[in-house]
This record gives sequence, structure tokens and C-alpha cells, in this order.
Amino acid sequence: MDKHEFIWRLSLAQGVGLIGKHKLLAAAESEARYDDLTLLAARVGLDDDHATRLVTSFYSPTVSQQLEQNARVPHLFLGDADYPSQLAETATPPLVLYYQGDASLLNQASLAVVGSRQLIGYAKQALTTLLTPVVVANYPIVSGLARGVDGEAHVLTLQQAGRPIGVIGCGLDVNYPPENAALQTAVAAHGVVVTEYPLTTRPLPYHFPERNRIIAGLSKACLVITAEEKSGSLITANQALQENRNVLAVPGLINMRFSRGCNQLIAAGARPALTATDLVEELVGV
Repeated sequence: MDKHEFIWRLSLAQGVGLIGKHKLLAAAESEARYDDLTLLAARVGLDDDHATRLVTSFYSPTVSQQLEQNARVPHLFLGDADYPSQLAETATPPLVLYYQGDASLLNQASLAVVGSRQLIGYAKQALTTLLTPVVVANYPIVSGLARGVDGEAHVLTLQQAGRPIGVIGCGLDVNYPPENAALQTAVAAHGVVVTEYPLTTRPLPYHFPERNRIIAGLSKACLVITAEEKSGSLITANQALQENRNVLAVPGLINMRFSRGCNQLIAAGARPALTATDLVEELVGV
């Protein structure tokens, strides 16, 4: 078994989480052997139950079928030269990244844009004012193809003939939310859509925090447009901070619930996003 098949099977196997899979890959690379998963499981200290489940799944017909099913889907392996370099430097990058569109965008300085699922007027105004000059300056815009701010960021990017990067929490052949199916197709046609999940994978709840780490990891800076006190947007912002990305937030009224999360980020040290210049300075490293 070569290295690529090992990584691919490992990404699809059940029985151990992503941190454990990274330990197994590191062990395999340090010994330059990819033919004895049982030995590698012992090397990293997996208990018998987890090791048995992992090895059984790794060599299972189900994983073999998934490999065959996804063979024609464009994909990047962690460690390859064309794998996104900024994402590779994060704590737990995807072992395999499936994509549709122009993968070269994944290695360019880009801005992540996240926000509330409810698109209020203030958020739309902030997107138009802040994001349009960034898109026109040819910086890719990364977001999650979700309802609300995420989707609107992609729409604005496409309207300005920009380069969108959509990160989804399901297989490339699944549209979620369903009403964004046409938008997902347009993002793939004019930019790129990426996921760590193989074909037919449904959008399960725990996929979205996992997706958010990819949004943060691909970007050079992260802009939070609107966010409530407890929201997925704040999860993405915190992941961006953990990966040493600069976070900017749009300030808002203290009595507006969709601005509470942004105001808290600013109070904690995030840069207020007041003009498009603030964003461009982060992307060029001023």
C-alpha cells in the first residue's frame, strides 16, 4: 500500500478521531511504512478496542467502496505540494481535501467572512461597504455556503466577478442548505468548493464545527460581520485566533443582539472593521 492510499483509507476509517489519525500518520511517516496499521496503532498507544475497530474499518469493503466511489473526485492529500500551505500548518488539517473548481485559490491570501444565519439589514450594508473593495482587489473570499451572512458573502463576491471559496460540511454531491444549491454550483464554477467529507456524506451537526476550522485555516484573516453571544461565527473566530489568524469584527449597537458577539470580540482585542482598508491591511500584512 502506498502513502496516498494509506492516508485516504485512514481518513475514511472509523474507530479513532482526527487527532488520533494524525498521530498514526506521523508514526507511519517516521518509520516510512504504510503496510501495518496494527503495529502503528500500538506505536501511538491505542487501546485494544479502538485499535481493533480502526483496523477492521481501515481494511473493510465499505472503505474500499468509498475509495472507488471518490476516485474521480478531485482531491488533495495532506503533505502534497499543492495542498493548501496555510491549512497544512493548522493543528488538525484534513487528511484529504475534496474539491470542485479552481484549487489554486486555496493557496492565495484570502479573507474568511462569517456571520449570523439571519441576514439583517445592517449585516448586508456592512458586507457591501467592507467586502466590495476587497473582492475588487482580487482577494478570494472564504465562507461556509450557509444561510445568512455566509451565503450573502458568496453572492456579493460573484456579483463583483470575484473568487469565492466555499467550505461545506457534507459531500460535494450534497447541497446544504437546499436553497443554496444554485449558489454552490456558481461558487464551484467561478471559484472552488471544498470539503473533507466524501461523496454522499450528509450534513451532520458535528460537521459544522469541523468545517469552521477549515474556513479559519484557509484564510489569512477572519471577518465577523454579525454574531450573537453564542454562535458558530464565534467558534470560527476562536479557531482563527488559535491558528494565529487575525480576527476583525464589525462593531454594532450595544442593544442589538446580532452585534453582541462582535462587540465582545472587539473588547477582547479583535480589530474593529471600520473600512475596507482595515481588511486589506491584514491581507497584505501591513
